[in-house]
Amino acid sequence: MEVYAWCVMSNHVHLIFSSVKEEKPELILGSFKRFTSKAIVAAIKENLQESRRDWLLKQFEEAGEKLSNVKQYQLWRHDNKPIELWSNKVIDEKLNYIHNNPVEEGLVFRAEHYVYNSATDYAGEKGLLDIVLI
Repeated sequence: MEVYAWCVMSNHVHLIFSSVKEEKPELILGSFKRFTSKAIVAAIKENLQESRRDWLLKQFEEAGEKLSNVKQYQLWRHDNKPIELWSNKVIDEKLNYIHNNPVEEGLVFRAEHYVYNSATDYAGEKGLLDIVLI
């Protein structure tokens, strides 16, 4: 997975990415969701100071019980809203939308001040993750 832009919000994630090995995007996204859900659940279980630990695990467990293909915890929704970025105009629109999500939610005044997105990289600084600028 080659990541071009990202933003983690409290209840959803935005990504602009492509396949490095010509793998189908839906397969890459599936692997991403499996890996991150296991890592997040493990981090919650291991953090005894997480005040919502039991509540979060119960929510994930109840969500998993509703789905036949989930063994224990369901973190991510099964549906996605992929958008093909077929022109520079669409790319610019989606980059701005993703980066301004925290601004629209009132979390920060400027997109590059939000720690959990790639706006910092596009503002010329180094963000949390390695990305490829579009």
